[in-house]
Amino acid sequence: MKLLAKNKRATYDYEITDKLVAGLVLSGPEVKSIKAGHASLKGSFVHLRDDEAWLTNAHITPYPQAHAKPDPIRSRKLLLHRKQLEQIKAGGLVPVPMALLQDRGLVKLEIGLGRGKKKYDKRQVIKQRDTERDIARTLKG
Repeated sequence: MKLLAKNKRATYDYEITDKLVAGLVLSGPEVKSIKAGHASLKGSFVHLRDDEAWLTNAHITPYPQAHAKPDPIRSRKLLLHRKQLEQIKAGGLVPVPMALLQDRGLVKLEIGLGRGKKKYDKRQVIKQRDTERDIARTLKG
């Protein structure tokens, strides 16, 4: 699967325990725009409405050559199996959009299920990353 867009804040803000892959209901120009790299998952979220999952606040820039230009941040329906929907509902975990992927020509959304990190957890991750960088620097030079 080819990576098309990534939500970098997801692993920083959430402790991801499980991952799912879902299809997206998109128009043709939206697919072309995503494959061209004009999509962003920054600030997007997944929510359940009427036993259906929806991706909200994901920005897909309108394709320039398209005649119809849909709203770039409209809600998009996610295509999930019933068991996957039940997995999102149960367990008390938050569904977080992780990445947009291309699988055999189709655009898929990787959803992570996890819990929000506390501020001290985030500080600990930053401190650990800095120490690893310092150790790599001293070993290299």
